[in-house]
Amino acid sequence: MGRKIGSNCVALIVEDDVELRTLAVKLLEETDLNVVEVSCCEEALCYLNFNGGKVAFLFAEAKGSRLISGVDLARTARLRWPRIRTVLTSGEPLEEDLHKTLRNVRFMLKPWMALEVLIEAEKATRQAIQ
Repeated sequence: MGRKIGSNCVALIVEDDVELRTLAVKLLEETDLNVVEVSCCEEALCYLNFNGGKVAFLFAEAKGSRLISGVDLARTARLRWPRIRTVLTSGEPLEEDLHKTLRNVRFMLKPWMALEVLIEAEKATRQAIQ
């Protein structure tokens, strides 16, 4: 397990697929980040409203499953908590206009590679402690 650098650095995982969420949790538990997992973007937004200052890394499904999509969540996070490193994932490519709208948001096509996720988490950790 990675050495935890303190409770102020959280990785927030948003994924409705239990298996993928569990995989992401197991992977990120090996980093310096404390891991919080939720199953939908509404839960993530609620968590961010109370703990946005602690979140260093947001790893979310782009589509979402209820009222708020991952894209909406990423936009909100970039506006309200711009220092959060944000990665969206999806089984389908994002539309070109979304890439332009979501500058500074990394997109990973599923199945994502564990190494890519770990690299993004490491960047988030370094950014958070600067």
